[in-house]
Amino acid sequence: MSDAETLFERIIAGEIPADVVYEDDKTFAFRDINPQAKVHVLVVPKKRFRNVGELAASDPELLSAVVLSARKVAELEGIAESGYRVVFNTDGDAGQTVFHVHAHVLGGEQLGLFGRHA
Repeated sequence: MSDAETLFERIIAGEIPADVVYEDDKTFAFRDINPQAKVHVLVVPKKRFRNVGELAASDPELLSAVVLSARKVAELEGIAESGYRVVFNTDGDAGQTVFHVHAHVLGGEQLGLFGRHA
């Protein structure tokens, strides 16, 4: 992994403004600037890992903290009861563009089917 700071590290450090939804000692959650649903929040571990596979292999407790923060975001956004989606894009073919693992929390409306359709 490159030593260059990612966009998310600069957001966590407060160098780039963000609409913060939730923060704890291990995670940082903020609204996506290009929302794909009525609610679209990114949950980022403060410690950098390239993708969810790397995070799971290196620090499963931190992965659990990210998922628990996603649940907290859903509660704060009022979508925990109606339903929400948590998505981790892993590498280029999946659409990952910032290589600092992050979960997308999507909801607030009926979401379409997932993946390619026939």
